[in-house]
Parts: sequence; C-alpha cells; structure tokens
Amino acid sequence: MTNQQSIHSWNEEFKQASPVDVLDFFLDHFKGKIGLSTSMGMEDQVLTEMVTSIDPGIRIFTLDTGRLFPETYDLISRTSKKYSKQIEVFFPDAGEIEQMVAEKGINLFYQSIENREMCCQIRKLKPLARALDGLDAWITGLRKDQSVTRNELQVVEWDDNNGLIKINPLTNWTEDEVKEYIEARGIPVNPLHKQGFASIGCQPCTRAIEESEDVRAGRWWWETPETKECGLHKK
Repeated sequence: MTNQQSIHSWNEEFKQASPVDVLDFFLDHFKGKIGLSTSMGMEDQVLTEMVTSIDPGIRIFTLDTGRLFPETYDLISRTSKKYSKQIEVFFPDAGEIEQMVAEKGINLFYQSIENREMCCQIRKLKPLARALDGLDAWITGLRKDQSVTRNELQVVEWDDNNGLIKINPLTNWTEDEVKEYIEARGIPVNPLHKQGFASIGCQPCTRAIEESEDVRAGRWWWETPETKECGLHKK
C-alpha cells in the first residue's frame, strides 16, 4: 500500500476518532520514529499532556528562532518540569542569521513577504528539517478553524516538504474544547494568552487580537490572511 493509500484509509478510520485514540494508534504504529513538534501554544500543550501519558519516551521538540517572547522560554521550562520531560530545542544556524541580518536588516520581515519567508526559512524550516531527521511521522497541534489556510486540514496528511507523515489529532477540535481540556487538567499555558495573544510566535511578528478576529490574525498582521503561514505546514 502506498503512502497516499494509507493516508486515505487512516483518514476514513479516524475521521470521528478522539485525539487520544488517534495518538494511541500512531504512537504505537510509528514507535521510536515519531515526534511531537511544539511551539508551546495551547494546542501543543494539550498534545504534550496526551502523548506523555501514552508514551513517556516520545520525542518532543521545539524551535528557538532567537526572537521568542520571554514568556515562551519560561513555559518551556515549566512544561519540562511538570511532565518530567526534556523538550529538545533546535536553533537556527548563527552564520546564516548573521548573513541575513547584514544583508537585509534586523527586522527585514516587515519589508516584504519574500523577506519574511526568508527569515522563516532560516529560523524555522531548516531547524525543523534537522529535528525531523530520522522520523517517519510528526505530530502537530493544527486545527481546521484556526485560519483560512487550514480549513481543509485532515487528521493524517503527507508532508511533501519533509518527506514524512503528519498527524493532526486536534483537527476537528474547537478553541473552546482546547481551553476546556486545559482547564480541566491544569495544563500550563503561556500567560500572554490572557492578554489577547491567541497564536504566539516570534515577538516582532505577533500581536494581540480583537474578539472579532480569527486566532491567527495576530501573526504577520501586515500580510493578507492567505499568506499567513511560515512554511512549516505547507503541503
């Protein structure tokens, strides 16, 4: 059976399944070859609680772009302590950062989409490729209703950029379901959420949102909704 046939079959099988049931299956199916990528957002915190309860040995990794909020670094520490789990941290290449800043400026991302994508490529996509090296599948906290770029999200997808299976257990969950799960289990979250920050990335590229805005509106707010992906989740 090809990857695409397997993906189709799994999506049929798990389209009504709970996130825990999805994780139960794939953590066993890809045991030793699967990892959770976390940006320390609410969804990723939910998944951290779920995966560590199923398989304490699961790899969990995050990307330190060098431009994160102080609150995010603190959350990495608090999460590691709560779940007795060392979260792997992957950094961009210092030489590439230095060259980019020398040529384009420290805040190049405000100048054009091309510049912003270059910054994301160096600070996020390349470190992610190193983090995924040796894995057959990775788990993400993506949900359909986060933005217009994710409304056709499936539980299981093929990540063509990185050449492996991508598992999205929270695909069909709402924001309210995420928050209820967090509150019920005392899961640590970023205090910036209470200040109106819904989706939290790099400090210069993230702002608080208004009640009428979608959860991704605060990311790269100077761009149109259709371009608001850093490239980590492009198919």
